[in-house]
Amino acid sequence: MAYDIHIIGGGLAGSEAAWQLARRGFSVRLSEMRGGGGSTEAHQTEALAELVCSNSFRSDDDERNAVGLLHHEMRRLDSLVMAAAAKAQVPAGSALAVDRDVFSAEIERQLASLPNLTIVRERIDQLPDAGLTIVATGPLTAATLAESIGRATGEEALAFFDAIAPIVHRDSIDMEIAWMASRWDKGSGPDGDGKDYINCPMNRDQYIAFRQGLLDGEKVSFKQWEANTPYFDGCMPIEVMAQRGEDTLRFGPMKPVGLDNPRDSSPEFPKGRWPYAVVQLRQDNKLGTLWNMVGFQTKLKHGEQTRLFRTIPGLENAEFARLGGLHRNTFLNAPLVLDRQLRLKQAPHIRFSGQITGCEGYVESSAVGLLAGLMAAAELGGRVWASPPRTSAMGALLAHITGDAEAETYQPMNVNFGLFPPLPEVKKKQRKEAYTARGKADFGAWLAASETVSA
Repeated sequence: MAYDIHIIGGGLAGSEAAWQLARRGFSVRLSEMRGGGGSTEAHQTEALAELVCSNSFRSDDDERNAVGLLHHEMRRLDSLVMAAAAKAQVPAGSALAVDRDVFSAEIERQLASLPNLTIVRERIDQLPDAGLTIVATGPLTAATLAESIGRATGEEALAFFDAIAPIVHRDSIDMEIAWMASRWDKGSGPDGDGKDYINCPMNRDQYIAFRQGLLDGEKVSFKQWEANTPYFDGCMPIEVMAQRGEDTLRFGPMKPVGLDNPRDSSPEFPKGRWPYAVVQLRQDNKLGTLWNMVGFQTKLKHGEQTRLFRTIPGLENAEFARLGGLHRNTFLNAPLVLDRQLRLKQAPHIRFSGQITGCEGYVESSAVGLLAGLMAAAELGGRVWASPPRTSAMGALLAHITGDAEAETYQPMNVNFGLFPPLPEVKKKQRKEAYTARGKADFGAWLAASETVSA
């Protein structure tokens, strides 16, 4: 079957790009290696757009948060990922979290409904010599294709570790010790009650012993190809955070601030006081039967995880649906090798999208896939592409990837207001609202004026 464009990789970015192109009438071949002779260390299924590291798309607040603004912009562009997330949403405070299985099934169902989109289970080992192509193979690009990309870019591959947090069966958590709450009671909850997280409290002695267990616990040995690979701060293993200082975890994933203890658990931290430290769990599936240990990505051996995590108050009898792990993430030095339309400078018929470009996070990966799809649609339609304004979340992220960042020090980046043009005239306390208000207005104006984004 002849096709207008070939998309390699059926993750979030590839799926979003395919959706945008096929809905505009272009014929698309979407190649996914899982189910076609390929696999990764982290994926558990052959489903398109499988979520691996977390089930959260992070904050959905589009008034004060950069990623929330990115959600807003993607919704305005009829994002498949955002639509599927809405159908699969589970309670998670002000965050957008989803049931993984429902989410992936909805993505695959929608793509399969498009008559001009062909999904092929096959492994692609070489970059094509001709034909419009989008490479969206993500952080776990197969070695043979990665070698081909390396030859085409002339750059050595860069990599860091991405991390997977453990998942606990809800009915194995002792709710006589743990309690439901969101920090400062700010959350959605099943009834809008602000109680979206399960909180397991620790006093000082318990925390000190737990941290020492993280330091002493036996870790999985690095594979040869993982040696000397740097971590990315957004997915820092909990044992690495523990090494940075006694209180690092208490100011990070185990922060107790804003979580009043409803139990008379100890004289040191009685009812109504914040515990010394807190382990939080977030709902992981729509049924509420699985809960994710927030920020507990780790390279501890599985036996060590089970033993140590069952010392956490409330998790003494925890049953784990999945234990933690880490995997490598490979990405391009995008500012050096890609142009402003995500095309490979040495082979402009090839675009890259998603995490392989050096964006970090599910939402960012999806957004870059969406942009790559719109760029390719403009090119196929003979239209001039105009990028979204840099004052928008999409524009700021795209600008960072394609040239605003320093190539010598380029590292994966989540969308944040540090990527936006500054507003020094606005007082610091009002800047977040000002960034989002400006971004919405400018993005709306771009959308109204642009012919390249209409489906």
